[in-house]
Amino acid sequence: MFMATTPALAQSTGKKPPVLVAQAQPQTAVPQGQTFEEEIIPQRYANNANVDAFINDMAARYDFDEAALHSLFAGVSYSATAVKLVTPSPSAAVKNWRVYQSRFLDQIRINAGIRFWRANRATLQRAYEEFGVPPEVIVGILGVETIYGRFMGNFRVLDALTTLSFDYPNTPNRADRQATFRKNLEDYLVWTRDSQIDPSTVLGSYTGAIGIPQFLPSSIVQYAVSYDGHKDIDLRTSQADAIGSVANYLRKNGWENGRPVVWKIGSDAGSLGVAQAAADGAPEPHWPLDQLLRAGLVLNEPNVNISSEVATPVTVVDLPSPGRGTEYMLGLKNFYVLTRYNRSFFYALAVYQLGQRIKSQMEASDGGNANGNSNGNSVDNAAPASDASQ
Repeated sequence: MFMATTPALAQSTGKKPPVLVAQAQPQTAVPQGQTFEEEIIPQRYANNANVDAFINDMAARYDFDEAALHSLFAGVSYSATAVKLVTPSPSAAVKNWRVYQSRFLDQIRINAGIRFWRANRATLQRAYEEFGVPPEVIVGILGVETIYGRFMGNFRVLDALTTLSFDYPNTPNRADRQATFRKNLEDYLVWTRDSQIDPSTVLGSYTGAIGIPQFLPSSIVQYAVSYDGHKDIDLRTSQADAIGSVANYLRKNGWENGRPVVWKIGSDAGSLGVAQAAADGAPEPHWPLDQLLRAGLVLNEPNVNISSEVATPVTVVDLPSPGRGTEYMLGLKNFYVLTRYNRSFFYALAVYQLGQRIKSQMEASDGGNANGNSNGNSVDNAAPASDASQ
């Protein structure tokens, strides 16, 4: 439902069902190797009818040994902690962009990102040339996800995936979530078998995400690549494999080389009113730029040739912070691709801005361009990390 004061917006070229974007923070970091007081229940999945049916299916479709799988699942523990962490809070969390931004654009991540970029400069450049994804974008993702491998999770992946496949909490989307985790459990077992990895030894997040880039097993199977010259893919210790895999993931999800990620808009009342009316939470770009401009929005990008961009589809990114006016910007196709990694406006913008901040500080300290590449009309309107907290 659009505001009556914006008639041009009502002339949308096609109706799309609203898509809810869960602007949740990435998972709580737990240092690899740190003792984690996890609440578990052993042997819940031994002689379990649902697990037995799953084992029969794995044997039929993937030629697993049934006895071996029964033995494996007899040693799996139910993770009450994982269930608690995926259970929605009874009261809706207050979204706060400025607090979220300050958490992920802190100097610790920036400094670590500079070190990571310098240590992997050649690999990042090779990934840019092969996949078209700029180094700052890859560095931004790895910084937000795990601070370059510093925090990769301390849950046994097999426990987490099994728990969420068969004992997901009673939520409205329970069936869909269980199906997603069951598919990841399938892919995890196939991947560890084919890679000759003991499936009971891999640690990850409470949802089963693995390694420096926090890939779920289904993403490992579909997008991970060996990028360090070795045959095996190792996202847990190989920084090169993490770089190549993230670049491949983004490219296969539609990354457009040389195109911008976001555009700023004017701060006038008319622009903010149009943005508020068009902010429907859908991450897919679906508003033609010209439609928003005709409704009264002003694009605050002096280097953008508006006449050549009028048909460019965008989405309105809303960034609420309690106690201050909601901030808005326009997200383009590459912004949408970042939300494919984590379906969150906050996440995608934090990744982008962290990469830009790291690149800017590298250029300042090195006295030149960090990598010789440009990410189109890239912008970073974030306040310095020291000023970002509310």
